[in-house]
Amino acid sequence: MRIELATRPGDPQRPNEDFVSAALPAGGQGGVLVLLDGVTPPPADTGCTHGVPWFTSRLGGALLELCAARRELTLATCLAEAIARTAAAHRESCDLSHVRTPQATVVAARWDEERVEHLVLSDSALLIEHQDGSVTPVLDGRIEALAALGPVTDGQRNAEGGFFTAAADPAVVARAVTGTTPRTDVRALAALTDGAARWVEMFGEGSWQDCVGVLRKEGPDALIDRVRAVEAADPDGGAIRRWKRHDDAAAAFVEP
Repeated sequence: MRIELATRPGDPQRPNEDFVSAALPAGGQGGVLVLLDGVTPPPADTGCTHGVPWFTSRLGGALLELCAARRELTLATCLAEAIARTAAAHRESCDLSHVRTPQATVVAARWDEERVEHLVLSDSALLIEHQDGSVTPVLDGRIEALAALGPVTDGQRNAEGGFFTAAADPAVVARAVTGTTPRTDVRALAALTDGAARWVEMFGEGSWQDCVGVLRKEGPDALIDRVRAVEAADPDGGAIRRWKRHDDAAAAFVEP
């Protein structure tokens, strides 16, 4: 089994808000991959005294533990419990009803000898490479669809007809993209926050299949290097418009 992880802040002067980790439970069968992208709030009140890095660490750690230790639970149930645990950890000190309360995108994958389960919520990506070399991207396209119609606003956040992130309400798991794939059909898995997925989605440097090829041959850190190289060549966003010059980036590659 091969597992490679990498993450890098968009700004070395600011904490990295991404989370990526993997676990190989005792027993020698299967594993778990969890990746989160903390949602950076504008410089204004969020109702929380802890901040996004604290939130993604708490939520990511709880989700990883639950997915690994409670294999009888679905990934959605694990995420709901992880959200509830994290909310309980700061409900007494923070306003969890605030629209900008700390929140994150989520990718989770879990595999054993028979199947690979997946869950994706918001705009991070999971890539499933099949045995024939084809790649299926598992994406939650709600933000992209809204952005095609105009500016995406706070009023659309975790609201009917809008887009959804993991924040303080466990019920959001009903909005996640979930599914299973036979283990025999999976050659590799990759997970990317949007800061790493820029290589495909924003910069058009290659396809999702090309992206898996880079991850296999060069590793996740090299993919982030490629993203940073494109950003450095267009530092002011004149050629490719983006709301952040550099974004936190995290990538994972697994050959289960």
